[in-house]
Amino acid sequence: MRERQPGVRTVIARSSLWWGKHETNIDEIVFLPLANDGTRVAALISGEVDLIDPVPLQDMQRVQERAGRAVLQSPEARIIFLGFDQQREELVGSNIKGKNPFKDVRVRKAFYQAIDIDSIASKVMRGLARPTGAMINDGIRGFSPEMEKRLPYDPEAARKLLADAGYPTGFEVPMQCPNDRYVNDGEICQAVAANLSRINVRVRLQMEPKATYFPRALKRDVSFFMLGWSPAGFDAHNLLFTVLATPAGAQGQWNFGAYSNPKLDELTGRIQTETNEDARNRMIKEALAVHADDIGHIPLHQQKVTWGMTSKLDAYQRADGFMLFKWIKFKN
Repeated sequence: MRERQPGVRTVIARSSLWWGKHETNIDEIVFLPLANDGTRVAALISGEVDLIDPVPLQDMQRVQERAGRAVLQSPEARIIFLGFDQQREELVGSNIKGKNPFKDVRVRKAFYQAIDIDSIASKVMRGLARPTGAMINDGIRGFSPEMEKRLPYDPEAARKLLADAGYPTGFEVPMQCPNDRYVNDGEICQAVAANLSRINVRVRLQMEPKATYFPRALKRDVSFFMLGWSPAGFDAHNLLFTVLATPAGAQGQWNFGAYSNPKLDELTGRIQTETNEDARNRMIKEALAVHADDIGHIPLHQQKVTWGMTSKLDAYQRADGFMLFKWIKFKN
Protein backbone atom coordinates (compact mmCIF):
# COMPACT_ATOMS: atom_id res chain seq x y z
CA MET A 1 0.00 0.00 0.00
CA ARG A 2 1.41 3.34 -1.04
CA GLU A 3 -1.04 5.71 0.66
CA ARG A 4 -3.98 5.41 3.06
CA GLN A 5 -6.33 8.25 4.01
CA PRO A 6 -9.43 6.52 5.43
CA GLY A 7 -12.60 7.73 3.77
CA VAL A 8 -10.64 9.98 1.40
CA ARG A 9 -8.10 8.16 -0.75
CA THR A 10 -6.26 4.84 -0.82
CA VAL A 11 -3.44 4.01 -3.21
CA ILE A 12 -2.08 0.52 -3.84
CA ALA A 13 0.78 -0.32 -6.20
CA ARG A 14 2.14 -3.35 -7.99
CA SER A 15 4.83 -5.10 -5.93
CA SER A 16 8.06 -6.37 -7.45
CA LEU A 17 8.15 -8.93 -4.62
CA TRP A 18 4.96 -10.66 -5.78
CA TRP A 19 5.77 -14.34 -6.30
CA GLY A 20 2.88 -15.11 -8.67
CA LYS A 21 2.16 -14.18 -12.24
CA HIS A 22 1.11 -10.58 -12.92
CA GLU A 23 -2.15 -10.88 -14.85
CA THR A 24 -2.79 -7.15 -15.06
CA ASN A 25 -0.87 -4.33 -16.75
CA ILE A 26 -1.96 -1.79 -14.13
CA ASP A 27 0.84 -0.44 -11.93
CA GLU A 28 -1.20 1.66 -9.51
CA ILE A 29 -4.81 1.74 -8.33
CA VAL A 30 -6.36 4.73 -6.57
CA PHE A 31 -9.58 4.31 -4.55
CA LEU A 32 -11.82 7.37 -4.17
CA PRO A 33 -14.92 6.82 -2.00
CA LEU A 34 -17.78 8.56 -3.83
CA ALA A 35 -20.93 7.80 -1.87
CA ASN A 36 -23.22 10.12 -3.81
CA ASP A 37 -24.62 8.46 -6.93
CA GLY A 38 -24.56 11.60 -9.05
CA THR A 39 -20.98 12.45 -8.07
CA ARG A 40 -19.83 8.91 -8.85
CA VAL A 41 -21.42 8.87 -12.31
CA ALA A 42 -20.16 12.37 -13.12
CA ALA A 43 -16.61 11.32 -12.19
CA LEU A 44 -16.79 8.39 -14.61
CA ILE A 45 -18.25 10.44 -17.47
CA SER A 46 -15.71 13.26 -17.01
CA GLY A 47 -12.80 10.81 -16.97
CA GLU A 48 -11.83 11.54 -13.37
CA VAL A 49 -12.16 7.83 -12.64
CA ASP A 50 -11.95 4.74 -14.86
CA LEU A 51 -14.35 2.40 -13.03
CA ILE A 52 -17.25 2.79 -10.62
CA ASP A 53 -19.18 0.24 -8.57
CA PRO A 54 -22.13 0.28 -8.71
CA VAL A 55 -23.82 2.21 -11.51
CA PRO A 56 -27.18 3.54 -10.22
CA LEU A 57 -30.03 2.01 -12.22
CA GLN A 58 -31.39 5.43 -13.13
CA ASP A 59 -28.05 6.34 -14.74
CA MET A 60 -27.46 3.09 -16.61
CA GLN A 61 -28.60 4.35 -20.01
CA ARG A 62 -26.71 7.62 -19.61
CA VAL A 63 -23.44 5.75 -19.05
CA GLN A 64 -24.11 3.23 -21.84
CA GLU A 65 -24.80 5.97 -24.37
CA ARG A 66 -21.71 7.99 -23.48
CA ALA A 67 -18.88 7.56 -25.98
CA GLY A 68 -15.90 5.80 -24.44
CA ARG A 69 -17.91 4.46 -21.48
CA ALA A 70 -19.46 1.05 -20.91
CA VAL A 71 -21.59 -0.86 -18.40
CA LEU A 72 -20.50 -4.35 -17.38
CA GLN A 73 -23.14 -6.60 -15.83
CA SER A 74 -23.40 -10.20 -14.70
CA PRO A 75 -25.72 -12.14 -12.35
CA GLU A 76 -24.67 -11.93 -8.72
CA ALA A 77 -24.77 -14.88 -6.35
CA ARG A 78 -26.66 -12.70 -3.88
CA ILE A 79 -30.36 -13.24 -3.23
CA ILE A 80 -32.34 -10.36 -1.71
CA PHE A 81 -34.98 -11.44 0.80
CA LEU A 82 -37.16 -10.31 3.71
CA GLY A 83 -37.24 -11.75 7.21
CA PHE A 84 -39.44 -11.70 10.32
CA ASP A 85 -38.87 -11.55 14.06
CA GLN A 86 -40.03 -15.05 15.02
CA GLN A 87 -38.46 -15.06 18.49
CA ARG A 88 -40.18 -12.47 20.70
CA GLU A 89 -43.47 -13.30 22.36
CA GLU A 90 -44.70 -9.79 21.56
CA LEU A 91 -43.71 -8.08 18.33
CA VAL A 92 -41.90 -4.82 19.05
CA GLY A 93 -43.49 -1.76 17.48
CA SER A 94 -46.77 -3.44 16.55
CA ASN A 95 -50.25 -2.49 17.71
CA ILE A 96 -50.88 -6.17 18.47
CA LYS A 97 -50.11 -6.71 22.14
CA GLY A 98 -49.41 -9.93 23.98
CA LYS A 99 -48.41 -11.96 20.94
CA ASN A 100 -46.23 -11.97 17.85
CA PRO A 101 -48.16 -12.32 14.56
CA PHE A 102 -45.03 -13.56 12.77
CA LYS A 103 -45.04 -16.76 14.81
CA ASP A 104 -48.03 -17.82 12.68
CA VAL A 105 -47.06 -19.25 9.28
CA ARG A 106 -50.34 -17.95 7.85
CA VAL A 107 -49.22 -14.39 8.52
CA ARG A 108 -45.82 -14.98 6.94
CA LYS A 109 -47.49 -16.56 3.92
CA ALA A 110 -49.90 -13.63 3.65
CA PHE A 111 -46.98 -11.21 3.51
CA TYR A 112 -45.32 -13.35 0.82
CA GLN A 113 -48.43 -13.49 -1.37
CA ALA A 114 -49.09 -9.76 -0.97
CA ILE A 115 -45.80 -8.81 -2.64
CA ASP A 116 -46.02 -8.03 -6.36
CA ILE A 117 -42.55 -9.22 -7.22
CA ASP A 118 -42.98 -8.78 -10.99
CA SER A 119 -43.78 -5.08 -10.57
CA ILE A 120 -40.78 -4.65 -8.28
CA ALA A 121 -38.55 -6.35 -10.88
CA SER A 122 -39.87 -4.30 -13.80
CA LYS A 123 -40.44 -0.88 -12.20
CA VAL A 124 -38.18 -0.61 -9.17
CA MET A 125 -35.33 -2.71 -10.56
CA ARG A 126 -35.96 -1.69 -14.19
CA GLY A 127 -35.75 -5.25 -15.44
CA LEU A 128 -32.30 -5.79 -13.89
CA ALA A 129 -33.35 -8.32 -11.24
CA ARG A 130 -34.57 -11.88 -11.63
CA PRO A 131 -37.47 -12.82 -9.34
CA THR A 132 -37.02 -16.12 -7.54
CA GLY A 133 -38.60 -18.26 -4.87
CA ALA A 134 -35.23 -19.74 -3.89
CA MET A 135 -32.76 -18.65 -1.23
CA ILE A 136 -29.86 -19.66 -3.53
CA ASN A 137 -29.35 -19.50 -7.29
CA ASP A 138 -27.95 -21.82 -9.93
CA GLY A 139 -24.35 -20.79 -9.27
CA ILE A 140 -24.45 -22.23 -5.74
CA ARG A 141 -23.54 -25.82 -4.87
CA GLY A 142 -26.71 -27.63 -3.84
CA PHE A 143 -29.10 -25.70 -6.08
CA SER A 144 -31.91 -27.41 -7.98
CA PRO A 145 -34.32 -25.64 -10.38
CA GLU A 146 -37.52 -26.59 -8.53
CA MET A 147 -36.38 -24.40 -5.62
CA GLU A 148 -37.18 -21.31 -7.67
CA LYS A 149 -40.95 -21.73 -7.81
CA ARG A 150 -42.61 -18.81 -6.03
CA LEU A 151 -45.93 -18.64 -4.27
CA PRO A 152 -48.31 -16.68 -6.54
CA TYR A 153 -48.97 -13.01 -6.01
CA ASP A 154 -52.54 -13.06 -4.65
CA PRO A 155 -53.70 -10.17 -2.41
CA GLU A 156 -57.13 -11.75 -1.94
CA ALA A 157 -55.59 -15.00 -0.68
CA ALA A 158 -53.29 -12.93 1.53
CA ARG A 159 -56.22 -11.08 3.12
CA LYS A 160 -57.98 -14.39 3.80
CA LEU A 161 -54.83 -15.81 5.42
CA LEU A 162 -54.62 -12.79 7.72
CA ALA A 163 -58.29 -13.14 8.63
CA ASP A 164 -57.87 -16.85 9.32
CA ALA A 165 -54.92 -16.02 11.57
CA GLY A 166 -57.06 -13.59 13.56
CA TYR A 167 -56.15 -10.28 11.89
CA PRO A 168 -59.11 -9.44 9.62
CA THR A 169 -58.29 -5.72 9.74
CA GLY A 170 -54.54 -6.23 9.50
CA PHE A 171 -52.05 -4.73 11.93
CA GLU A 172 -49.16 -2.29 12.25
CA VAL A 173 -45.51 -3.29 12.00
CA PRO A 174 -42.18 -1.48 11.67
CA MET A 175 -39.94 -2.49 8.76
CA GLN A 176 -36.19 -2.01 9.03
CA CYS A 177 -34.20 -1.57 5.82
CA PRO A 178 -30.77 -0.37 4.73
CA ASN A 179 -30.81 2.38 2.13
CA ASP A 180 -27.25 2.11 0.80
CA ARG A 181 -26.33 -1.58 0.78
CA TYR A 182 -28.22 -3.36 -2.01
CA VAL A 183 -29.37 -2.19 -5.44
CA ASN A 184 -32.37 0.15 -4.86
CA ASP A 185 -32.86 -1.30 -1.37
CA GLY A 186 -34.82 1.67 -0.06
CA GLU A 187 -37.08 1.75 -3.11
CA ILE A 188 -37.74 -1.99 -2.80
CA CYS A 189 -38.82 -1.57 0.82
CA GLN A 190 -41.12 1.29 -0.14
CA ALA A 191 -42.72 -0.91 -2.80
CA VAL A 192 -43.16 -3.78 -0.32
CA ALA A 193 -44.79 -1.41 2.17
CA ALA A 194 -47.19 -0.21 -0.54
CA ASN A 195 -48.04 -3.82 -1.46
CA LEU A 196 -48.76 -4.73 2.15
CA SER A 197 -51.03 -1.72 2.58
CA ARG A 198 -53.40 -3.43 0.11
CA ILE A 199 -54.00 -6.19 2.67
CA ASN A 200 -54.39 -3.67 5.52
CA VAL A 201 -50.90 -4.13 6.94
CA ARG A 202 -49.65 -0.72 7.96
CA VAL A 203 -45.87 -0.64 7.59
CA ARG A 204 -43.76 2.01 9.30
CA LEU A 205 -40.57 2.16 7.29
CA GLN A 206 -37.32 2.69 9.18
CA MET A 207 -34.59 3.13 6.58
CA GLU A 208 -31.02 3.89 7.57
CA PRO A 209 -27.43 3.60 6.30
CA LYS A 210 -25.75 0.21 6.50
CA ALA A 211 -23.32 1.60 9.09
CA THR A 212 -26.15 1.70 11.64
CA TYR A 213 -28.54 -0.86 10.14
CA PHE A 214 -26.33 -3.92 10.47
CA PRO A 215 -25.21 -3.34 14.08
CA ARG A 216 -28.91 -3.02 14.95
CA ALA A 217 -29.85 -6.15 12.99
CA LEU A 218 -27.00 -8.21 14.46
CA LYS A 219 -28.47 -7.42 17.90
CA ARG A 220 -31.81 -8.68 16.52
CA ASP A 221 -33.38 -5.29 17.12
CA VAL A 222 -35.61 -5.75 14.07
CA SER A 223 -39.21 -6.81 13.43
CA PHE A 224 -39.57 -7.13 9.63
CA PHE A 225 -36.40 -6.58 7.68
CA MET A 226 -34.37 -6.86 4.47
CA LEU A 227 -31.19 -8.86 3.97
CA GLY A 228 -29.16 -10.09 1.01
CA TRP A 229 -26.86 -13.09 1.02
CA SER A 230 -24.16 -14.43 -1.29
CA PRO A 231 -22.98 -17.78 0.16
CA ALA A 232 -19.26 -17.91 0.91
CA GLY A 233 -17.52 -20.56 -1.14
CA PHE A 234 -20.59 -20.66 -3.42
CA ASP A 235 -21.96 -23.46 -1.24
CA ALA A 236 -25.49 -23.65 0.21
CA HIS A 237 -24.20 -24.82 3.61
CA ASN A 238 -22.95 -21.30 4.29
CA LEU A 239 -26.49 -19.92 3.95
CA LEU A 240 -27.98 -22.74 6.01
CA PHE A 241 -25.45 -22.45 8.85
CA THR A 242 -25.13 -18.66 9.00
CA VAL A 243 -28.56 -17.33 8.03
CA LEU A 244 -31.19 -20.06 8.47
CA ALA A 245 -30.07 -22.30 11.35
CA THR A 246 -31.20 -21.63 14.92
CA PRO A 247 -28.91 -18.97 16.49
CA ALA A 248 -26.28 -20.59 18.72
CA GLY A 249 -22.88 -18.93 18.78
CA ALA A 250 -21.48 -18.68 15.24
CA GLN A 251 -24.43 -20.70 13.95
CA GLY A 252 -27.29 -18.47 12.88
CA GLN A 253 -25.28 -15.31 13.51
CA TRP A 254 -27.08 -13.57 10.62
CA ASN A 255 -30.44 -15.15 11.40
CA PHE A 256 -31.79 -11.77 12.50
CA GLY A 257 -35.34 -12.99 13.09
CA ALA A 258 -34.24 -16.15 14.97
CA TYR A 259 -36.12 -18.47 12.63
CA SER A 260 -35.80 -22.00 14.00
CA ASN A 261 -36.63 -25.50 12.79
CA PRO A 262 -34.96 -28.55 14.42
CA LYS A 263 -35.12 -30.53 11.17
CA LEU A 264 -33.23 -27.84 9.27
CA ASP A 265 -30.64 -27.68 12.08
CA GLU A 266 -30.17 -31.45 12.00
CA LEU A 267 -29.76 -31.49 8.21
CA THR A 268 -27.34 -28.55 8.34
CA GLY A 269 -25.09 -30.47 10.72
CA ARG A 270 -25.13 -33.54 8.50
CA ILE A 271 -24.46 -31.49 5.34
CA GLN A 272 -21.34 -30.07 7.00
CA THR A 273 -19.71 -33.51 7.24
CA GLU A 274 -21.23 -35.38 4.27
CA THR A 275 -18.65 -36.17 1.56
CA ASN A 276 -20.92 -37.87 -0.96
CA GLU A 277 -22.00 -35.08 -3.29
CA ASP A 278 -25.32 -36.62 -4.35
CA ALA A 279 -26.34 -37.36 -0.76
CA ARG A 280 -25.23 -33.90 0.32
CA ASN A 281 -27.24 -32.19 -2.43
CA ARG A 282 -30.32 -34.18 -1.47
CA MET A 283 -29.99 -32.97 2.11
CA ILE A 284 -29.52 -29.36 0.97
CA LYS A 285 -32.67 -29.65 -1.13
CA GLU A 286 -34.58 -31.10 1.82
CA ALA A 287 -33.35 -28.44 4.25
CA LEU A 288 -34.31 -25.60 1.92
CA ALA A 289 -37.70 -27.23 1.30
CA VAL A 290 -38.29 -27.27 5.08
CA HIS A 291 -37.46 -23.55 5.19
CA ALA A 292 -39.69 -22.80 2.18
CA ASP A 293 -42.64 -24.66 3.73
CA ASP A 294 -42.17 -22.64 6.92
CA ILE A 295 -41.97 -19.35 4.96
CA GLY A 296 -38.91 -18.76 7.13
CA HIS A 297 -38.05 -15.78 4.91
CA ILE A 298 -39.48 -14.26 1.73
CA PRO A 299 -37.06 -14.51 -1.21
CA LEU A 300 -37.39 -11.62 -3.65
CA HIS A 301 -34.83 -11.63 -6.46
CA GLN A 302 -31.30 -12.14 -7.66
CA GLN A 303 -29.60 -8.82 -8.35
CA LYS A 304 -26.74 -8.10 -10.75
CA VAL A 305 -23.16 -6.92 -10.34
CA THR A 306 -23.07 -3.63 -12.26
CA TRP A 307 -19.92 -1.66 -13.00
CA GLY A 308 -19.45 1.45 -15.12
CA MET A 309 -16.06 1.87 -16.74
CA THR A 310 -14.04 3.37 -19.52
CA SER A 311 -14.20 1.26 -22.67
CA LYS A 312 -10.38 1.12 -22.55
CA LEU A 313 -10.64 -1.43 -19.73
CA ASP A 314 -11.09 -5.18 -19.80
CA ALA A 315 -12.60 -6.56 -16.59
CA TYR A 316 -14.07 -9.77 -15.22
CA GLN A 317 -16.83 -9.86 -12.60
CA ARG A 318 -17.12 -12.53 -9.93
CA ALA A 319 -20.58 -13.68 -8.91
CA ASP A 320 -19.88 -12.68 -5.29
CA GLY A 321 -19.18 -9.09 -6.32
CA PHE A 322 -15.53 -9.10 -5.22
CA MET A 323 -13.36 -6.97 -7.47
CA LEU A 324 -10.06 -8.73 -8.15
CA PHE A 325 -7.57 -6.34 -9.70
CA LYS A 326 -5.61 -9.11 -11.37
CA TRP A 327 -8.61 -9.53 -13.68
CA ILE A 328 -8.75 -5.85 -14.65
CA LYS A 329 -6.40 -4.40 -17.24
CA PHE A 330 -6.14 -1.75 -19.89
CA LYS A 331 -6.58 -2.96 -23.46
CA ASN A 332 -3.48 -2.97 -25.61
